[in-house]
Amino acid sequence: MSTMIRPELSEKNKYWIERHRYYELKHFCLQYPIWEKAMAELNGLSRRPVDTVIFSGDIGDPTAKCAEARFFYSERMGLIEKAAAETDAELGNYILKAVTQGVSYDFLKAREYIPCCKEVYYELYRRFFWILHQIRK
Repeated sequence: MSTMIRPELSEKNKYWIERHRYYELKHFCLQYPIWEKAMAELNGLSRRPVDTVIFSGDIGDPTAKCAEARFFYSERMGLIEKAAAETDAELGNYILKAVTQGVSYDFLKAREYIPCCKEVYYELYRRFFWILHQIRK
């Protein structure tokens, strides 16, 4: 798998995390669109969500299962959103889009008009994963 950022920094860098932990967090973030879709499908009990594993043929309380699934997805989405907000107040939305959709700085610069240079962006990108690492310990 190729990345736009080196997966491992010098251990002297203030945002250093172990390479495999970085990949774990990166893949965690890339599940965000899946969780968004699942949350949209959990709009009540009028129909059974097709893609969610939580409703895999169990007999029980469907309302409780729906509530548990909504909590599961919203908690994980909230972790990512919180880390992005803590990373930077102005650029948090750009960081959120980058880590959840896998878009590069060049895409953000060309299409989203991100108001910072590449060095600042990647410093914040590393900071985001460091913050998420602290939150998910």
